Amino acid sequence: MSVDSQVLDRPIFHNLPSVEANLTYLIPMAEKLINYTYEPPAGIPRSNGTHQTHKLPIYNARSISKNILLDREGFAFTRHQTNVSNFYDEDEVRRVYYPEAEQLLKDVTGATQVVIFDHTLRNAGQSKPGENNIKEPAKRVHNDFTAKSGYTRARRELAVQGIENIDTLLQQRFAIINVWRAIAQPIQESPLAVCDAQTIASTDLVASDLVYRDRVGETYSATYNSQHQWFYFPQMHRDEALFIKCFDSAEKGIARFAAHTAFEDPTSPADAPPRESIELRTFVFYPA
Repeated sequence: MSVDSQVLDRPIFHNLPSVEANLTYLIPMAEKLINYTYEPPAGIPRSNGTHQTHKLPIYNARSISKNILLDREGFAFTRHQTNVSNFYDEDEVRRVYYPEAEQLLKDVTGATQVVIFDHTLRNAGQSKPGENNIKEPAKRVHNDFTAKSGYTRARRELAVQGIENIDTLLQQRFAIINVWRAIAQPIQESPLAVCDAQTIASTDLVASDLVYRDRVGETYSATYNSQHQWFYFPQMHRDEALFIKCFDSAEKGIARFAAHTAFEDPTSPADAPPRESIELRTFVFYPA
């Protein structure tokens, strides 16, 4: 994966409004990065990595949303009505939102099969680690899966869901795509920024162990590269959806990983309510 200098000078991105904000990157390290999802035993840090912030422009991509492609920039945006009345109702999310998102992804990607395997609610005002499953916005530059863990997570989740012919499925092209949405009022605080996948070099992505109580996953953290170009969609409403490519089994010619992070928007009102959002993690299988 290399960064094409022409990517950085496309007319489509000229004169876009932007904000300047601090994004948190991993400082390069010799040993493997380890992050715990829970409070580890005494004497063990939650993370053995160190981070630094870089103040960068984050471009408002609303005016160019129709020119942004999931397989090129690694993310995409669309309007999409949902019939969910309460996203904090687990049953309603699975019963109503999962089928909605499945059909939406088929329409957007041309996929023949979509499997939704996970979702996360984020609301800093309601997050109570250990008591509920609501999380705070993640404010470090990362990508949810690696070239390795895309396959291992697929095998694990497809087996859990009782899906047959897993080996055959994983021989065809598939991707892991997050579907990200506001679930209450328009987002004013901690919006999500996504990095154009074309501006990410493979050496920018650092595989890290993500330690759960029952297993160890692997994600990418990102180190700083001045070529990175960042975008966001301010004031997202609940009738809009953002797609983020977190893995693609196709290794050439297609965006594979789109690093992303929440950030503190300097234009947010001081009394802005905490961001409320949901992200679905999905396997998308393309025609053989």
